[in-house]
Amino acid sequence: MINRLILLAPMLLFGLGGSYLLVVFLNPGNEGRVFDNLVPELIGFCLEGFFLIGLFSLLQRRREQERRHELRQSLRGALREILSHLDIGLLHEDEEPADSRALEDDPKLVVLLFRKFMANPPLDLDAMARLKAVANRNLTTVHDLIPVAAQLSAKHMRWWLAITDSVRHLSEATDKSAVNAALHQFLAGLGEFDELEL
Repeated sequence: MINRLILLAPMLLFGLGGSYLLVVFLNPGNEGRVFDNLVPELIGFCLEGFFLIGLFSLLQRRREQERRHELRQSLRGALREILSHLDIGLLHEDEEPADSRALEDDPKLVVLLFRKFMANPPLDLDAMARLKAVANRNLTTVHDLIPVAAQLSAKHMRWWLAITDSVRHLSEATDKSAVNAALHQFLAGLGEFDELEL
């Protein structure tokens, strides 16, 4: 909000200044060298300043949005292997596994996995063992990305901490109920994370 005000203040200044000078210039009573030469130059300067600041602010916002999108992609990419093994563990016989791109950035896939997880009978022991091993392998990476999540917002960081905690619980799980609780927490946290705006 403060950054937006910092950009809007000069635009407002140039816009009001240019408008005032234009009114002064168009007033029929004002004539002479100053009004004929200097005022049109000042009007042009104000208009250029207004449009240049507006253009630069749009470019800056677009670059910031792209950077934030890349940060989110790097966060979601770190969870791809866990999501892939969970997706395979929840597949029915006639279903195909999700593609890599959907695993990395499709929020609908997380919702679908959550519904499947809640509706299906528990995962088999082999799938649970694979998920536990994958969580153990990825825990350090997921934990190291907490500062990246903090660059997006405090809410992103809070949900990423919840996701990290669920991955840790999954890696430490010793029975079926602990695995299922950790996966439930993981999918719920990731769903909330995906719903946050950039």
